Amino acid sequence: MHIEWKPDYTAVALSFAYVLVVIALGEVLRRLGRRAVEFTRKFIHVGVGMWSVGTGLLFDNWYYALIPPAVFVVVNAVLHWTGAVKSLASEDKANLGTLYFPISFAALIYFWWEMPVDLVAAMMPMVWGDAMAAVAGRRYGRYHFTVAGRTRSLEGSLANWLAGWIATLLALLVMPYLAGSPPMSWLAALAYSGLVALVCTLVEAVTPWGMDNLSVPAAATLCLWLLRY
Repeated sequence: MHIEWKPDYTAVALSFAYVLVVIALGEVLRRLGRRAVEFTRKFIHVGVGMWSVGTGLLFDNWYYALIPPAVFVVVNAVLHWTGAVKSLASEDKANLGTLYFPISFAALIYFWWEMPVDLVAAMMPMVWGDAMAAVAGRRYGRYHFTVAGRTRSLEGSLANWLAGWIATLLALLVMPYLAGSPPMSWLAALAYSGLVALVCTLVEAVTPWGMDNLSVPAAATLCLWLLRY
């Protein structure tokens, strides 16, 4: 029986290839660059999250786009509990952030499928804000606060807001040209992205460990929906 090759098949293959390359690079950085596991985890976090751009541009049908994140829910669960890939390993087995990440991605794909600009924008506070908060908090954190048993720093929260703001702003300004959508004015994009990033930073600050990979994309989605529609 002849099976017609569809563009979505190529997109699925590229998705898996891209993620595997990002994970491999993280492992190389850990082994050869002697980077801390927390650094390589955030490197992979950002790299994989940026595939939201590829997802929004390459897939024709949402149900094909859901295949990679669905598979990685299972893969990440195995890697989390076995610790087979050290660059993804977490010392705290109760932190299920690596499992929540593809779940959130899948939910955003389903919700925002007809609006790829918002799909990417809703990912950015989690992808860049969370990563920069961890980096800045560990390196520059001096003023700390504790919520729900988790200690964070004001410096990390500030980095979260700024990184989320910039990344969301770029998504709102650049993605329309890539996706063939109506462009936004830079002033509206600046205001919307700043507000979305601020709300996501506040939500992240009060979310228990690991659950921010669920709560932050949900907050970004709600804000974007209320602001834009």
